[in-house]
Amino acid sequence: MYTIKLLLFIAPLVISSRIDQDYSSFDSVSPEPKSRFAMLDDVKILANGLLQLGHGLKDFVHKTKGQINDIFQKLNIFDQSFYDLSLQTNEIKEEEKELRRTTSRLQVKNEEVKNMSLELNSKLESLLEEKILLQQKVRYLEDQLTNLIKNQPEIQEHPEITSLKTFVEQQDNSIKDLLQIVEEQYRQLNQQHSQIKEIENQLRRTGVQESTENSLSSKPRAPRTTPSLHLNETKNVEHDDIPADCTIIYNRGEHTSGIYSIRPSNSQVFNVYCDVTSGSSWTLIQHRIDGSQNFNETWENYKYGFGRLDGEFWLGLEKIYSLVKQSKYILRIELEDWKDNKHYIEYSFHLGDHETNYTLHLVEIAGNVPNALPEHKDLMFSTWDHKAKGHFNCPESNSGGWWCHDVCGENNLNGKYNKAKAKTKPERRRGICWKSQNGRLYSIKSTKMLIRPTDSENSE
Repeated sequence: MYTIKLLLFIAPLVISSRIDQDYSSFDSVSPEPKSRFAMLDDVKILANGLLQLGHGLKDFVHKTKGQINDIFQKLNIFDQSFYDLSLQTNEIKEEEKELRRTTSRLQVKNEEVKNMSLELNSKLESLLEEKILLQQKVRYLEDQLTNLIKNQPEIQEHPEITSLKTFVEQQDNSIKDLLQIVEEQYRQLNQQHSQIKEIENQLRRTGVQESTENSLSSKPRAPRTTPSLHLNETKNVEHDDIPADCTIIYNRGEHTSGIYSIRPSNSQVFNVYCDVTSGSSWTLIQHRIDGSQNFNETWENYKYGFGRLDGEFWLGLEKIYSLVKQSKYILRIELEDWKDNKHYIEYSFHLGDHETNYTLHLVEIAGNVPNALPEHKDLMFSTWDHKAKGHFNCPESNSGGWWCHDVCGENNLNGKYNKAKAKTKPERRRGICWKSQNGRLYSIKSTKMLIRPTDSENSE
């Protein structure tokens, strides 16, 4: 640019000097050779200026060409990014379509299962009505039979009564089978409902961007992120100044073991035994010392608890779940054998609700006795009258409710209490026992199962 300006400044001067020379020729005629050399100098100056102008234009063209190449490269990068974003948008649309199709199929299946459940319920109601009528008839016939026996002791039972009893027993068995089928259908309905809820939540998350998808189709879109879910991370909550667990009671200055009232989050008030040892307070959920309490109880009793808090007891699965859902908890098992040797083992654990049969998931963290419970597996709770899927024979062969996996283990701290050593292996297997992975079987005199939050102070 500087060269162009110089040439533009020099050219008028050259031209004006040439014009002045032409006008002066009219006044005074100079010699011809001098005029010829003056014109040559002017041409040289003009040529030199044009040459410099050409060099300046050449540099300018090179710079412009480089800038154009940079612009083209940036445009190519933008086109590639836009193409990649278009592919991602198409993939997301396909996933959304697939989710909608899956939701439709699940809804159809849910309706079918609901219809089947309604049919089963209606059949069950009719069977129950028939059972009630038959029971009334049987009672009437039994009364008549009793009167006949009193009047004629040697008379034999009438065949019609025998057939009626047999028929009633068959009806009872049919009703029990139908009840089991209804329970299974109810469980499947809950699973289907959970799946539908999960898919609806996914569709809601994808539907947030559906309204702006058309307007943003030509613009880059940031990837969607799903917030991570943290199970059992809620802190303890107090209601009406009633503590949520034994740890809060201990932090308030109550350092004596005993029975206290607590109310976990979203739960009713109930009593627990707080065991204070080594500078921390544990909630006792199971205690056995002398065999005074029968532990071969029903599912309902294991769900809500039984026994005496100042003796042998089981706190109850619902109460335990209401405690551990507040935060992360540690499970501690304390054992004492017949030689007064004391052992313990601690686990970090997760406990499911009643819909999962209170599934237990364990990870060992400390202890002075070999581990005997399966780790990193889902252990489902079973009793003799409530058999989790895959554990049909465990409650009969191992008395008392307990957590089992795919096989019936020999570690049942709720089993039959044997005072002193059992004489035979089958009887020993039915008692309170702890069989380690190395095969050693501990005969247990007393047991404790305790829990406390992981974030509470532990000075052991």
